[in-house]
Amino acid sequence: MTVDNYIGGEWRPPASGRRVPSTNPARRSETVGFAPDSDRADLEAAVAAADSARRAWRKLAGAQRGALLFKAADLLESRMEEIGRAMTREMGKTIGEAKGETARGAAILRYYAGEGMRPVGDVIPSTDADALMYTTRVPLGVVGVISPWNFPVAIPLWKIAPALIYGNTVVWKPAIETAVTAALVMECFHAAGFPAGVLNMVMGDGAVIGQGIAEHPGIHGVTFTGSNAVGKRVGQIALARGAKYQLEMGGKNPIVVAADADLDLAAEATISGGLRSTGQKCTATSRVIVVRDVYEPFKEKLLAKIKSLRIGDGLDADTWLGPCASQKQYETVLEYIRKGREEGAELLVGGERPGDPALADGFFVSPAVFDRVTAGMTIAREEIFGPVLALMEARDLEEAIELANDTDFGLSASLYTRDLANALTFARESEAGLVRVNAETAGVELQAPFGGMKGSSSHSREQGQAAIEFFTEIKTVFVKP
Repeated sequence: MTVDNYIGGEWRPPASGRRVPSTNPARRSETVGFAPDSDRADLEAAVAAADSARRAWRKLAGAQRGALLFKAADLLESRMEEIGRAMTREMGKTIGEAKGETARGAAILRYYAGEGMRPVGDVIPSTDADALMYTTRVPLGVVGVISPWNFPVAIPLWKIAPALIYGNTVVWKPAIETAVTAALVMECFHAAGFPAGVLNMVMGDGAVIGQGIAEHPGIHGVTFTGSNAVGKRVGQIALARGAKYQLEMGGKNPIVVAADADLDLAAEATISGGLRSTGQKCTATSRVIVVRDVYEPFKEKLLAKIKSLRIGDGLDADTWLGPCASQKQYETVLEYIRKGREEGAELLVGGERPGDPALADGFFVSPAVFDRVTAGMTIAREEIFGPVLALMEARDLEEAIELANDTDFGLSASLYTRDLANALTFARESEAGLVRVNAETAGVELQAPFGGMKGSSSHSREQGQAAIEFFTEIKTVFVKP
């Protein structure tokens, strides 16, 4: 499939004429499609289209904007199989996960479609008895959306949907690695009948299009999900010109296993939270902190379960674990595994290319579990974004919480326990934006605020009704007859 940019309600080839391939990480010799390698001329056209459309769009009633989001949701849901297969072929996650993510995208659209009928302000008593004073919310204007490859449907939609329902127009830069998936999502918005210029899509190199969005004076807000290094750069650029920005970045998420935990459930949650999507989630479990009393029995259960996982092409219904999304990500994961061994951690299982000849053409890595990991090791400090688990022993729950908080990140954290006091202590003491008890670290419900503490975010929140805080500004109105 040859993908074009979507600007002003039309599909347009890149002004540069250049395209780059999107390849299948399970079969690197297979090309899924060709994406635009756009330059600033394409971005300028998209910003101009969004600016031209924003005044008419913001004048529509919330219910009118919501009706279009409902249509887009129905169209996305009707193409779930097609979009799911494209996602699996482009970034490797299993077809079940890909279809589930597409279904979640439809649910996100429907949730925010309903937001068009919710209150957006308050009446405030005035000291003047004859006056009416109230607040309302107004859109930012043009919003730039920069989204990653690991959730190519859900993440852009939980940014785009609230931006649109609250009256903004959008310039979207999806990850070029998942260009075909992005184009299929964009087709749903086009078919739903959104006015020209309300939603625009420009693909290209992050240093050109992503940085261009951050720098552009015609873009009033920038919402970004990706790495810490790039996110900080986006934030600095937006701040320098006075634009509003929102950053969701990395995690080094711990699961804590208390002495009274159900070890089977904790092991299953560790595997699901840490290895689903090949560990390529910002909320993926990375550090496994186990209280000494149950360390050895938990480790035995964990290893037994991991050894039974089936690695393969995500389109195969029997596959549990797909490939890393790209050669770059594959090499990064192997480098972290090398560092773990070099620094003295004990590799208990995995961490190598599977021996099956049928997998030789893909970026496959067998799930790695390290033992004897200490807090200062690289694999305990830095985000790996791959199928690697670091086992850490704690003397008791108090020390386990200290280890859990000993990180520059603060996205999600999980505890397994049967003790209510343990649960409440963990919820109170955890330095993370998402705390889960007897549930894996990965995953957040779309109606709930999502975001991290410390280096994981810009201290803003996405999803749920909290999204209105970023995508609008408060206006106070004083009226006197």
